[in-house]
Amino acid sequence: MPVLFARIPEERLAVLIGPGGATKHGIEERTRTRIEIDPEDGEVRIASVEEGDPIGALLARDLVLAIGRGFSPARADRLFRPDTYLGIIDIKRVTGRREKASLWRIRARLIGERGKARTRIEELSGASVSVYGGTVALIGRERELDSATRAVELLLRGSEHAAVFHMLARSRREQAADEAIGPALPDEG
Repeated sequence: MPVLFARIPEERLAVLIGPGGATKHGIEERTRTRIEIDPEDGEVRIASVEEGDPIGALLARDLVLAIGRGFSPARADRLFRPDTYLGIIDIKRVTGRREKASLWRIRARLIGERGKARTRIEELSGASVSVYGGTVALIGRERELDSATRAVELLLRGSEHAAVFHMLARSRREQAADEAIGPALPDEG
């Protein structure tokens, strides 16, 4: 029986538990896992209830991490969709900056005035975005995550918003064209 661990901020534990434990119990039921939370240090222990089924535990861990990184349980539920993944970017690792003032400024740049920049990244990439603490969490399909990750990293490194949004729009058009053509057929030879 696989056991996984995650650590989330203390202020996000109540969101993970939910009213009357509803969120935690919902995750346990849907992933066939058992979740134990240590409120002292924010450590979450996730174990599969069924022998030989690590997928449920992995999904439960991603849900816990997504909620811990600022997603609401409803937005984190997107992880139940097939081929949908969680990605987390450490702002400090990308920028190399550790001062609180610059972290605040960089986060504000990612979110934008009244959330416009974050919303635009979501619209153009298709990924869900949460900026929380020193991280940016992303939920989406592989191609959506690639586009959103590239956009976030460019903004973190100081690229102009307009240039990043133009890159995302171009990427979205290319993706739509690829989907319209369909998968390539293998050569018969």
